[in-house]
Amino acid sequence: MKIVSVDLKHTAVRISQYPQDNKSEFLLVGRSNVGKSSFINTIINRKNYARTSSKPGKTQTLNFYLVNDEFYLVDVPGYGYADVNKDLQKKFGMMIEEYLINRKNLKRVFLLIDYRHKPTEDDLLMYNFLKYYKNKVTIVATKYDKLSNNQKIKQDKIIMDAFELRKDDNIIFFSAITKKGREEIYSIIERSISE
Repeated sequence: MKIVSVDLKHTAVRISQYPQDNKSEFLLVGRSNVGKSSFINTIINRKNYARTSSKPGKTQTLNFYLVNDEFYLVDVPGYGYADVNKDLQKKFGMMIEEYLINRKNLKRVFLLIDYRHKPTEDDLLMYNFLKYYKNKVTIVATKYDKLSNNQKIKQDKIIMDAFELRKDDNIIFFSAITKKGREEIYSIIERSISE
């Protein structure tokens, strides 16, 4: 896949603000600070298009990035960040749930987890939440380059054991530094659009 154009087309907090053009959409979810902005920048082949922040909890809307005038990457607020107050967390949850219930053109969800750590309770809850709404999920284990080969063997088992993957789901090991996993993501996107 060659990335020709990217445009942050819509920011939304409710259905009426979603794009109306029925293009394929790919949802990106994950804990705050898991590397969603770095993931987006790697996928769209731009350095700082999605702004990375040392302060988690910065995304507070659904951000629709139109790629190649063909599909959207949809970035949502990160979960599990303690400094975001409970009311705001609840609002984010409702915003994401409203999106999941109403988007017929959602093709797949990329659930980002930090490869260096055991999946958190929030990660597992999010996976089950997505499956409740019958979404196809690709788990993207970010920061893959940060562990040694010996550590990776142990970590692979921890992740596979934590997520009892269901039919149509898979895991991709990903690094924004080495670009590992990017071609696999492109293949999933292309395949999903043509299904």
